[in-house]
Amino acid sequence: MSIPRALRLNADDNVVIAVDEIKQGDAPANAPMAAQRVPRGHKMATVKIETGEPIRKFGQIIGFASEPIAPGHWVHTQNCVMQDFARDYHFSEGARNEEILPVAQQATFEGFRRASGKTGTRNYLGVLTSVNCSATVARLIAREVEKSGLLEDYPNVDGVIPLVHGTGCGMAGKGEGFEALKRTQWGYAGNPNMGGVIMVGLGCEVFQISRMKEEYGVVESELFHSMTIQATGGTRKTVAQGVGRIKEMLPLLNQAQRETRPANELMLALQCGGSDGYSGITANPALGAAVDILVRHGGAAILSETPEIYGAEHLLTRRAASREIGEKLVDMIHWWEDYTSRNGGEMNNNPSPGNKAGGLTTILEKSLGAAAKGGTTTLTGVYKYAEPVTSKGFVFMDTPGYDPVSATGQVAGGANVLAFTTGRGSAYGCKPTPSIKLATNSVMYQSMMEDMDINCGDVLDGVSIEDKGREIFAKVLKVASGERSKSEELGYGDAEFAPWQIGATM
Repeated sequence: MSIPRALRLNADDNVVIAVDEIKQGDAPANAPMAAQRVPRGHKMATVKIETGEPIRKFGQIIGFASEPIAPGHWVHTQNCVMQDFARDYHFSEGARNEEILPVAQQATFEGFRRASGKTGTRNYLGVLTSVNCSATVARLIAREVEKSGLLEDYPNVDGVIPLVHGTGCGMAGKGEGFEALKRTQWGYAGNPNMGGVIMVGLGCEVFQISRMKEEYGVVESELFHSMTIQATGGTRKTVAQGVGRIKEMLPLLNQAQRETRPANELMLALQCGGSDGYSGITANPALGAAVDILVRHGGAAILSETPEIYGAEHLLTRRAASREIGEKLVDMIHWWEDYTSRNGGEMNNNPSPGNKAGGLTTILEKSLGAAAKGGTTTLTGVYKYAEPVTSKGFVFMDTPGYDPVSATGQVAGGANVLAFTTGRGSAYGCKPTPSIKLATNSVMYQSMMEDMDINCGDVLDGVSIEDKGREIFAKVLKVASGERSKSEELGYGDAEFAPWQIGATM
């Protein structure tokens, strides 16, 4: 019988991670005999931990013992709880000047160069909506185009996608919620993966297309059209006009050709969902290694999900390029503490039941693993939700932890490719931006191979984080050049457009 494996992540830790299921009486190497069963991905105490003492993983506090925990006992929600504790942010102490490769030495990909100067990895025509009231019309327009077979004549066009949402009215015409929606809508319209856009409204909604066009200086053009159902004369006329405009736009979109571009034009969104006890050991640090490579090649990477870096933010503030950038991140943490409190929640409502079943006990533990996706380079910027990302290198964007809402903000910020780690097996796609799925463990990868692009579970079998990071970076370049990710092959991406709704629905 083989001896189950247990992993100690840091010399200061008082727990080990069960790489394999540990049964009562098992004695893994470098760990005490198990006093009870420990599921794979979960934690086992290596020393006695008294009530109130911190529990450490990654060399960091992930919670506190709610009762005495003896060596060899399973450590999880039954005996590990959250408590407040002081964190020293050490602003900018770990910041460094990154060495960026000359353009001639940078990796390349095949992308669509846009008039804006940005480069797309896909060439979609988007049908956006200003309000939920125009969602059905947008879907009907896209459906009619698909049924017609028109797209078969335009091989350089990736598709016509309706991006609909549940807001746009019944909201204040100013303030946080309105500004977030405004940034999201125009961020998608300007994402380099969009070759052309039609924006459809009802006409009487709070989110007025005409107002937004005026604020952003947007004018109608061959590749940007807008219309409202009321002004056009109803549903059928709007659908017909929308299809007619798309017929005129498709030949123009099809003229776009992929050309060789440097990796510094890639903006990689970083996501994790359905996380488990392996996430912070395999896929997340491997993705972080890929981010370090991308930064060295001049590109940008966006870490997000503010509730999921809670308790790990002090590791990011150390890397901030300036104190101002670090303090901006801390201010966002304080905003979230207030936001969850006034809505009857708390930051430790995250992790989800699935995260806990996979071995994650507290938000502190989840955050320490999630932050690993950001690699090790300097934090060069902190952005509001859906705010245009203008910095190169590693940046942070304020978003919820809910994956579709978070990724929507990143794409609005300009992300043209996305990497998504998952331990439980998240089903997700993100048009117009291709999503690459990274499995944290081999068991789930084997079960969901049709959904997963890369297995990071082999890190537990000896593959180095650095080698896995290089594999991920190579995959990012291939997908950016047009190779279809698994989620694209399955048809994911239309329904995952989910702008963050902040504030009252009235």
